[in-house]
Amino acid sequence: MVSRREFLQAAAAAGAILAGSGLGPLGRVAAQQRLTEESLLAFPSFGNATILHLTDVHAQLKPVYFREPSINLGVGEARGVPPHLTDAEFRSWYKIAAGSADAYALTSEDFVGLAKGYGRMGGMDRIATLIRSIRASRGGDATLLLDGGDTWQGSWTALKTRAADMAEIMTALGVEAMVGHWEFTLGEERVKEIADALPFPFLAQNIRDNEWQEKVFEPRKTFVKGGARIAVIGQAFPRTPIANPRWMIPKWEFGIREEEMQRQVDEARAEGADCVVVLSHNGFDVDRKMASRVKGIDIVLTAHTHDALPDVLKVGNTILVASGSHGKFISRIDIDAGGGRLKGFRHRLIPVFSDAIRPDPEMAALVAKWRGPYEADLGRVLGQTESLLYRRGNFNGTFDDLIAGAMLKERDAEIALTPGFRWGATLLPGDPITFEALANATAMTYPNCYRQQMTGEQLKTILEDVADNIFHPDPYFQGGGDMVRVGGMGYRIDVAKPMGERISEMTHLASGKPIDAARSYVVAGWASVGQGVEGPPIWEVVAGHVAREKTIRLEPNASVKVVAG
Repeated sequence: MVSRREFLQAAAAAGAILAGSGLGPLGRVAAQQRLTEESLLAFPSFGNATILHLTDVHAQLKPVYFREPSINLGVGEARGVPPHLTDAEFRSWYKIAAGSADAYALTSEDFVGLAKGYGRMGGMDRIATLIRSIRASRGGDATLLLDGGDTWQGSWTALKTRAADMAEIMTALGVEAMVGHWEFTLGEERVKEIADALPFPFLAQNIRDNEWQEKVFEPRKTFVKGGARIAVIGQAFPRTPIANPRWMIPKWEFGIREEEMQRQVDEARAEGADCVVVLSHNGFDVDRKMASRVKGIDIVLTAHTHDALPDVLKVGNTILVASGSHGKFISRIDIDAGGGRLKGFRHRLIPVFSDAIRPDPEMAALVAKWRGPYEADLGRVLGQTESLLYRRGNFNGTFDDLIAGAMLKERDAEIALTPGFRWGATLLPGDPITFEALANATAMTYPNCYRQQMTGEQLKTILEDVADNIFHPDPYFQGGGDMVRVGGMGYRIDVAKPMGERISEMTHLASGKPIDAARSYVVAGWASVGQGVEGPPIWEVVAGHVAREKTIRLEPNASVKVVAG
């Protein structure tokens, strides 16, 4: 196995740069000289087959900035271990030098300074270049490309084309199997329409028709790569009907279905699989528990929680691979498999530094084709930010603060609720706020911004429910999201407390008074899972606000007091 020290080995020289110094006198050119396409691809081939994993792209076709979280709390056995480490603790665990390329890619430390040096990451044309290069060196018949889902949602083009853009682009990329989560927010009919037309399988062992309990999708597929029989079992996000609108998928039932997963593994082994892979959208902690209970899995390719880890995590004889999000990384796992078993492996998390990689011309043309009809909208400048706008973290991110502030003003509300989504790119101070940047954080099929009355008791119930979804000590009861973001109200959360006791000190910020359980407050929010919600789409609300404000300046948000337990 490739050790963590080999991660970004060609960029290791950048580790001499001191933390907090940005790139100092070296500047962008010197930083990029340390990163080349050849060095990013440097990897001694091992065994007889290669598995490539790409996940949680969220329909991002172009390179983006994406800041990793500064807060990612784990509970129970997951407390204080990967992926629930950030910044200095994360660097210490993985022996990553401050200021290095991997520190920029994997942490939030000095993000603005390092972003100005290392540039954007991802982009489907750069991803295509890396995948083509690996296939050329390894051999196409020895390489298996798998998509972990959350691919068809998260951009304006994906919303307007109802994911036709991503279906064609992932087909052109050469994906050989995928699973889903946000895909299901297109509705049953559209998901089946796309899935049935794809030249590769949409796998899900854990979705059933709720009338006859028949499998809706193929549960697994076996691929022969480099002579190895690789069985891939698909696992869709098990809590989709809870996290997303049930009315969009009324005939389908989800769930973890652990016993059925064991059955699928056993059947794959009985059919002669040399390597059993679970292509999962459970979320990392759920996968960690599942791997400890389901026997015979060799590799779990994790997704949903957007974790990026430069080394695998082992649970017994099973390895867990975390490949990040938004096209920032591709995981490469070389395997030596045969005789009914996985004999060995090597792993590398490949960072997609856009400035160091040649765009693949065919993919660039395909991206341009799909973006073309929408370029005028995408490029429309609404205003400018003087603050770093980012999404990730267990609690409020600055992009969410912008959205909440817009709802407070534009919808004349006392309190605003905005969901703890992890998707949406980052803007640096001084960047224009384009409609595309806004759409990347809001483009979805149930965007209506409601305005209604809620009592203080109802608000506390909402916060408690979401907190339990994130911090329940049993991963099988976690949904893997981040905490609902709140505008106009502060509170204290003790993540170690039981359900119903985590939230306290709720305060109405404008008046400074405690939230009254019996009083009604005017609340604005969006992305309600209820059917028939009325109100303008959230992007219209925020676009109008930014256009009026022109320049966005956000003060540090200290309204949420966190006790980690």
